[in-house]
Amino acid sequence: MPIVRPFRALRYDPETIGDVAAVISPPYDVVSPEQRERLAARHARNFVRIDLPREELGDPPDERYRRAAREFVAWRSDGTLRRDPRPSVYPYEQRYRLPGATAERRQRGFFARVRLEPPGPGSGVLAHERTLSAPREDRYRLLRATGACLSPIVLLYRDGGGRDAAALETLAAGAPAIDVSDDDGVRHRAWIVPADGPRAATVTALLEAVSAGPLTIADGHHRYETALRYRAERRAGTGSEEDPPFDYALALFFDTSTTPLTVLPTHRLVLGGSSGSATDELLACAREYFEVEPSTPEALTARFGPATQAAGGRFGLLTRAGAYLLTERPERIEPLLDPSLGRALRGLDVTRLQAALRPLFGIDPAVAEAGGRVGYTKEVAEARRAVESGEAVAAFLLAPTPVESVIAVAAEGDVMPQKSTYFHPKPASGLVIDPLES
Repeated sequence: MPIVRPFRALRYDPETIGDVAAVISPPYDVVSPEQRERLAARHARNFVRIDLPREELGDPPDERYRRAAREFVAWRSDGTLRRDPRPSVYPYEQRYRLPGATAERRQRGFFARVRLEPPGPGSGVLAHERTLSAPREDRYRLLRATGACLSPIVLLYRDGGGRDAAALETLAAGAPAIDVSDDDGVRHRAWIVPADGPRAATVTALLEAVSAGPLTIADGHHRYETALRYRAERRAGTGSEEDPPFDYALALFFDTSTTPLTVLPTHRLVLGGSSGSATDELLACAREYFEVEPSTPEALTARFGPATQAAGGRFGLLTRAGAYLLTERPERIEPLLDPSLGRALRGLDVTRLQAALRPLFGIDPAVAEAGGRVGYTKEVAEARRAVESGEAVAAFLLAPTPVESVIAVAAEGDVMPQKSTYFHPKPASGLVIDPLES
């Protein structure tokens, strides 16, 4: 069973920093180089300076991580970051609208610590995504330099009794300690609830609800693996400290039975080759595996855009010759699939499309995993531009992977193809930090 604990977070001090909205940032892995410079210029204490340190000309190896660690220490010393006095849980709410939609959505969870354990059969923590070595190494070097969990791992669970929803409603009553909006219009609100305060019984009920069953990593696989590596290193260099802080990682918990999470699709770009392979020859091959209907870019945008929930088993195809709606022919796709895959993974659109890329373009799944001939984008408009400019031979538009499928794949011990899910919106970085101290 997973072990979840309250902790004493480091947070920006509004009296020192002023507007907290000026110092938060998106997670490091969605920040472009241009956005990184804008955020760093916005405020001298913007969190991106620590979470995504820039390599300077003439830097020796790892100097950018040491620079981030020095800034982190300085911000703690000068009062920019202050640590809460009592172990707490931090209810967290996001309010947002999808592009092209008018209805506001809300999702609510909470920040706490989770005890680390290797994902796998019988584990209290399950993974669904394959990680890459370069991001793992980057996050490890930053964690080792700062000694702190700067960003949360997002974990999913199910509480069939609804205890946590009632507990969160109680704990999030009153004015939040943090109430900011980011550049994408997402409103982030967080409350501070001491675990030993007047609402201690409610906090206990919340932690018991989340600890009752396995947790599935939705986002932050690289950071989770990094935390495991850091824990092993710290254990090797210390004595027998009981329940040390480095046995834990900062996490954001969402109950999928009560919180309707948004997963955006990640569309596939076929790179390389010649534009001629994306015309009649491609369509003739595609008809072996799909029903092919002529369409328009506008119709496919409406079907596969972020504000819609397209049905599975259908794909949009964009080429320079035209746009098409593909409907899978299951009896032709099934023989292409690796028979060792579990049932849940075999049923995913991303798995089935990846298998079809081999006969369509000669792209082996291993090549696709390595990123050799497949690119990715969340925006249909960007996929259209890539095809029209000749950067991509073709683009395949997908429906989002359902949250239930993510949990099912993890429960079967499988991992999804790269870029199978994009949970939206991301939690803002810099709201709460875990210094991994008692």
